[in-house]
Amino acid sequence: MELDITGARIFFTLPIDVPFLGPLRISETMVISWLVMILITGLCIWLTHDLKEENISKRQAVAELIVEKANSFVIGNMGEKFRYLIPFVAALFATSVVSNLISLIGLRSPTADLSTEVAWAVVVFIMITAQKIKTSGFGGYLKGFTTPIAVMTPFNILSELATPVSMACRHFGNILSGVVINGLIYGALAVASSALLGLIPGALGNILSKIPILDVGIPAITSVYFDWFSGVMQAFIFCMLTVMYIANAAEE
Repeated sequence: MELDITGARIFFTLPIDVPFLGPLRISETMVISWLVMILITGLCIWLTHDLKEENISKRQAVAELIVEKANSFVIGNMGEKFRYLIPFVAALFATSVVSNLISLIGLRSPTADLSTEVAWAVVVFIMITAQKIKTSGFGGYLKGFTTPIAVMTPFNILSELATPVSMACRHFGNILSGVVINGLIYGALAVASSALLGLIPGALGNILSKIPILDVGIPAITSVYFDWFSGVMQAFIFCMLTVMYIANAAEE
């Protein structure tokens, strides 16, 4: 049984030097991330095509339901004043869900690469910090690190920096663990299939032992959790943390 855990493949390298990073490498994660964005964009164009005020189609009903759910999620958790964040949160959720579930068609999920979640977490962290400065002013933001006493400043700084780290690692760890566990299950079933069918005497046993029959059907049971349930749940949790952190920043 062989399990590749080397990470995303590098397809090719562009002759462009990125400061502090070296040559620009086009990885599997980047390519599939662009594919995810193209799929979401195409779906949005299809859902919002030919909108009507009366006698709406099922396609338009689905689009309106999605918008309604996004509105209620953001406004319900953050308040009316954060209505402007609805497109961002909806796009974040859609990108996360599609990225998580794209492994169902045999592609490597971009969220199985820590760099994807780190990029999302950094964007969210900047938005949280901007909201804190907007609420308390720059001086008030810095003063917040000294509460309740000045000696707590280093710990408060670490706590602040832990926010994007925890958000990124939580999402990445759950998705990657699902990918690894599913890979181990497929490998173990292939070995078990070869061992069991190899007990059949003669040429028939030699032929059947090379066919991973147990890989058909059984992994679909675990896929319901690791791919479908966990993928959607992790996207929901990431978005929930995003709206809660930003909303809390507005109250400090």
